Formats: sequence, structure tokens, C-alpha cells
Amino acid sequence: MKNTPIPVVTLDGPGGSGKGTVSLRLATQLGWQMLDSGALYRGLALAAHRHNVSLENEMALANLATHLELQFEPLPDLSVTQVILEGQDVSRALRSEACGTAASQIATKPAVRQALLARQRAFLNAPGLVADGRDMGTVVFPSALIKIFLTASIEERAKRRYKQLIDIGIDAKLSTLITEIAERDQRDSTRNIAPLKAADDALIIDTSGVSIDNVVACILSVIRKKVISC
Repeated sequence: MKNTPIPVVTLDGPGGSGKGTVSLRLATQLGWQMLDSGALYRGLALAAHRHNVSLENEMALANLATHLELQFEPLPDLSVTQVILEGQDVSRALRSEACGTAASQIATKPAVRQALLARQRAFLNAPGLVADGRDMGTVVFPSALIKIFLTASIEERAKRRYKQLIDIGIDAKLSTLITEIAERDQRDSTRNIAPLKAADDALIIDTSGVSIDNVVACILSVIRKKVISC
């Protein structure tokens, strides 16, 4: 039997495009590993706050990233991934806009990205991996079998984010979310290292007004055709 590489499917895109929910469902249905790279950066931002590490101290952040104790556990209803930081469930804390903004800030630092690169690639295990992030297909797994880039309008993404926050009991204002998402998009897409963009060979899917079930079904069809043909 020929030795074939472990298949990787990358899902990149801006916050609120649906990639987290889609990735979790794909990984579960396929029985594959899942990497939520955004949670790594958010977890690092939260750990920095808890350990009094300045977001401007690049080398201290990189050192913290190297030793970060972070695990992912999908909830039974597959609605979200539970994130465990240093033995504590921090799923709710990681979804705050403050944590997201801090994560976006530290993601611009080369030493931090380098420190997390090996950790992200270590998630690649049989039978396959679904990797969710902003540079999965361009930097972390450039040879991925399938690359997907999910997008949606800022207004649509803000509404999704608003509902997510309200559902878990976090106060939010839609107009503020629209502004914060636009600012984060600008910061993520213009940073010098690993900017947010679709890989040249990525399939781009606009999820505005499209159900999660339909997006998942579309991607599963692509995956099954590619994996079977390899």
C-alpha cells in the first residue's frame, strides 16, 4: 500500500465568517483532528493578562507561547469547542471582544507567530486535520489538500457575533461590533507577517445568508471527491 500524506483541509477567513462552527462540524463528521488556531492566539492573550506579561513584550510572549497549556474539547452538541487553559475552562473569556482584540495585536509579532507555528503543525495527525484560522492555507499548511476561504459581509458577521455573545450572556452593542470587526479586518489583512488573505488555490465561499448546514455539505462534497481520488 502506498504511503500517502495525511490529508489537511484549511479554513481561513475573517472573524464571524463561520469557519469555527464549520470546522468543528467537518472534523466531527470526518472523524479528523481539529485545530482552532484563533483559540491559540486568544488563549495566549488571556495567559499574558493572567501572568502580567505586556502585549508589547514580544520575546516574553513568545516564551509564554512555547509553554502554553491549552487543550480543545468539543461540546456534545457540536455548537462550540471548549477551551481549557492551564486546567480551567476559559471558553467564555476567550470570546470577549477585548480578548479578540488583544489576540489580533499579538498576532502581528513575528516571534509569537514562530513560537506557535510548530505547535499548530503538531496537530497534524491521522486520519486527517481540519485547520481553522487566518493563515492556515498560506503559511501553516501551504501544501494542504483542500483550502477553503470563508467570507461574509461585515454586517452579517457582526450580527452573528452579536447573537453569539448575547446567547452566552455577554453584553454587546451591534454598532460597536461592526466597528471593531472592521478595524480587526484592516489590522489582520495589512500586517507584515502572514496577513489575512485567501491562498491562490483556495475555494472562496461567501457565507452571507447561507446556512451552516449548506456550507458544511458543500465542503464535505469537495473533501470526499479529493480524498477518494488521491
